[in-house]
Amino acid sequence: MTEQDPIAERRAIADALVHALERRHEILDAVVDSDDYDAAIEAIADLLDTSEVAAEAVLRLSFDRLTKVSRRRIAAELENLASQSPIFEPADQTPGPARRLLLRPFAAVDDRDIFAARTDDIRLAGDGTATPAGELGDEIRDAVARVAAEEAAWLVAEVGPTKVGMVFGELAGGEVDVRIWIHPQHRKQGYGLAALRASRSEMAAYFPAVPLVVRAPAAGS
Repeated sequence: MTEQDPIAERRAIADALVHALERRHEILDAVVDSDDYDAAIEAIADLLDTSEVAAEAVLRLSFDRLTKVSRRRIAAELENLASQSPIFEPADQTPGPARRLLLRPFAAVDDRDIFAARTDDIRLAGDGTATPAGELGDEIRDAVARVAAEEAAWLVAEVGPTKVGMVFGELAGGEVDVRIWIHPQHRKQGYGLAALRASRSEMAAYFPAVPLVVRAPAAGS
């Protein structure tokens, strides 16, 4: 795929989610039979005849997304996206190391270090309100509560064992404000763009049928 189309990509993700929920027993069997994370993505992609990005969104689905209400929301998003015109982005020019970037859920204790580095860097609260940062423990506790209430998704960007940044998704006004932060030591290596692309499938899984407003990665990332 030489051109990235955000609307088409979201449509593919929504379509994959709809079909995955219809074939959830087959999907579960495919995941259980897979050796590892990458193999599971490949198996789902083959089963649904979809992209790896969409397959990863399926793999990231939590059980609460299997409810009738969530399934209707995903179907509604697919119908809405089908009516939109495609908007193209430049071809993929992600450097080699950045292709190995993965996103995983933020852990309050283990990932305090990367959030502290982010807060020292930009001095703003993690909730996207552009207010001054509060006490680190309070910020993390509040974020954990928002994630539990399905009002936020905090993710850590990793390349191998190295934490290179964070992705923040905050639900507000019927949209998800997605922000990308890359650690100063890892900027200008393509990680910002890689995290931006990976965040689409992640946020689609966390917030099906909710429009995403993606903020560009920090300058130099």
